[in-house]
Amino acid sequence: MDDDFGLMRRKGLPEALQVLLAAFPRAHWQEHRNFAGLVQFWLDRHLTFRQLLSALQTDAQQAVDGVMAPDRYRLRLSQMGGMLVNQLHGHHQIEDLHYFPVLTRMETRLSRGFDILDRDHHDLDDLLDRFVRRANETLQGAEAGRMLTEVEKLGPFLTRHLDDEEDLIVPVILKHGPDALH
Repeated sequence: MDDDFGLMRRKGLPEALQVLLAAFPRAHWQEHRNFAGLVQFWLDRHLTFRQLLSALQTDAQQAVDGVMAPDRYRLRLSQMGGMLVNQLHGHHQIEDLHYFPVLTRMETRLSRGFDILDRDHHDLDDLLDRFVRRANETLQGAEAGRMLTEVEKLGPFLTRHLDDEEDLIVPVILKHGPDALH
């Protein structure tokens, strides 16, 4: 596959993979009859990941600035960092093993997009492994600045992936309905 669309390089999905997004623009998703339920739940999961990432970055910055006590920072890093990593792994596993194959059969013209998202999951696994190593070092007393750098590295890639995943998947579910995924 062309590496121009790898997670570390792309600025968005290729235009050919945005065909359903044009028919189902993001601004109108909530109005669609198929939004409630699965789509809303799925987007809420993504919102949770974004909120955890934001909180981790804010906490790390406060720890670096001396605003947050080291013990409190380490406790929050352990809780929120563990939640982010564990929930992302579980979320991606469900997508890889169930949703992506079903969605690919529903919209074969978008199969390249699901391949891109699957590859993202592998790239994110590497980033999350690095995140976990750095978090463990921080929990053992390493300076918070190194953790802040790690969170700042993860953030743009996770955000790019979540945005692209939403732009590819939500229109498919809106078009076909959530019952088609079972």
